[in-house]
Amino acid sequence: MRRAFVLAVLAAALAIAVAGCGGGGGDGTTEAATTTSTTGATSGDAAAGKEVFASAGCGGCHTLSAAGSSGSVGPNLDDASPSYDHVVTQVTNGGGAMPSFKNDLTEQQIQDVAAFVSGS
Repeated sequence: MRRAFVLAVLAAALAIAVAGCGGGGGDGTTEAATTTSTTGATSGDAAAGKEVFASAGCGGCHTLSAAGSSGSVGPNLDDASPSYDHVVTQVTNGGGAMPSFKNDLTEQQIQDVAAFVSGS
């Protein structure tokens, strides 16, 4: 139950960060992943994901020591330790208060930020 709560809070915080920190307003021309890995394999680049995390404004709401961020609106990603697949799904589809990024980030950017946030 605690994990479900943490995931819901994570989704809500990321949505707020995107809405308030420049994550919205895409032109709808990019495609994002609509499925996630079922093998647990990642295809993202964590170094590139660090840049996506910063440019999308994720740190405005989330604490993540690897990003040097200390946002307190959304879940602390160090504590939540979301899986790669969960981050891909959440960033792609949104959920709770978190909006979808599928029109704002490319599939590769979503995979990259997932690799960064999940530590994969």
